[in-house]
Amino acid sequence: MARRVYLTAKEACRELGVAPQTLYAYVSRGLIRSEPSPGASRARHYHAEDVRRLKERSAARRDPDAAAGGALHWGAPVLDSALTLITDGHIYYRGQDAAGLSRDRTVEEVAALLWTGTPVAPDEWFAGAPPEARREEGMDPLRAIQVELARAEAGDSSAWDFRVERAAGTGARVLRRMVAVAAGGAAGTNSLSGALQAAWAPGRPEAEPLIRAALILLADHELNVASFTARCVASAGSTLYAAVSAGIGAMHGVRHARHVERVEALFAEVGDPAAARAVLQARLRRGERVPGFGHRLHPSGDPRARELLRRLRAADPASPALALADAVAEAGEALLGDRPTVEVGLVALAASLELPAGSPLLLWVLGRSLGLIAHAVEQYGSREVLRPRARYTGPAPAE
Repeated sequence: MARRVYLTAKEACRELGVAPQTLYAYVSRGLIRSEPSPGASRARHYHAEDVRRLKERSAARRDPDAAAGGALHWGAPVLDSALTLITDGHIYYRGQDAAGLSRDRTVEEVAALLWTGTPVAPDEWFAGAPPEARREEGMDPLRAIQVELARAEAGDSSAWDFRVERAAGTGARVLRRMVAVAAGGAAGTNSLSGALQAAWAPGRPEAEPLIRAALILLADHELNVASFTARCVASAGSTLYAAVSAGIGAMHGVRHARHVERVEALFAEVGDPAAARAVLQARLRRGERVPGFGHRLHPSGDPRARELLRRLRAADPASPALALADAVAEAGEALLGDRPTVEVGLVALAASLELPAGSPLLLWVLGRSLGLIAHAVEQYGSREVLRPRARYTGPAPAE
C-alpha cells in the first residue's frame, strides 16, 4: 500500500501515542502541519510525513545510538532537501509530478527546474555545437564519461564558482559533455534527447519523446547512494565535474544503476513471453533473485515503470519487447507479489526502439546526472561539510 500523505487527528494520535491536546500542541509549535479536510467544515488532517518524522525523533531520544546507526540504512532522513518528494505512489520534483513533467517538459527544462527552481534554462546553457568528446574503443561507457569529465574539468576554471546560477551553468556543460560521449559526438541538435535519438535511432523521430521521458523520470530519486556521494564530494568544495564523476562511480555498482543489466539478462533468458513464468519459477527454485521487482519506496508499484510502459504501449502496442515485458511483469507479480521497477520499463523501451547495446544503463546514468548536479548545487548553498560520525566496534586500545 502506498504511503499516505495525510492522516486524520485520530490516526495521528494513535501513530504518536498521544492525546489530542498533545497533537494540537505539536501543530502550534510548527512540528506537524495541518490542513482543512476537503468537504468538512471544521475537521483538519495532518501531514503523515511530519507525524512519521516526529515519531522517529521520539524513538531517537529513547535510543540515540540505534537511531544514528539506522539513519544510513533507509532510516530517518539525515538532511533537508527541496528537490524530490516520494510519496503516495508519486515522485515530485520541486512539487511537480515527475510523470507529468516527462510528458510536458523537455530535459533542459526539467534540469533548470531541479537546479534553480524554475523550468527556464538560459539560452546559453544548451546552445551551440555539441562539445567534442573522445571515447576510446572498447572502454566501458561509464568509465569513458568519467575520463571525459576529468579532461573537461582541467580546462574549465569557472567550474570553481559555486554560486547557484554559475554552478547551474557548469552543470549544463557537464551534462552536454556526457551526452556527447554517449552519442558519439552526434551534432545537429541542441536538444539532449534529440542528440541521443539522432545517434541511437536515426530515422526514428518517434524515439525522441520516449528517450526524453526516460531521462526525466530517472532524473532524481531523493537521497540515493549516488546522490549522497555527489553531495559529500560537493560539500568538500570539489567541482561539479568531480561530484558527478563520483556519483557515477556509485552507479557502477550492481546494487545501483548496473542492476538494469541484470534485468536485461533476465529478458534475454526468458526470450519468449510464453516462457516467462517457467523461467521465473526456475530461478526461485534455484534460490536466485528475480531482478526488476519490488522497491521499498514504491510499495504500490514504481511510478516510473508504470509511466514508461504506458508510453511504450501507446507508441508501439504491437512491440514484441512490450509483450515480453508484460509477460515478465505478470509472472513476477503472480510469483513474488511485487510489481516491476523502472529497470523493466527501461529494458523494454530500449528493445522496442532497437537502441544500441548498453543504452538502458546509459539512459539511467545520463538521466540521474540531472539529479546529481541538483544535489551538488543544493549542497554548495548549505556551506556545510557532510561528515557523519562512526560508532567504533573494534578492539579496545591496548593498555
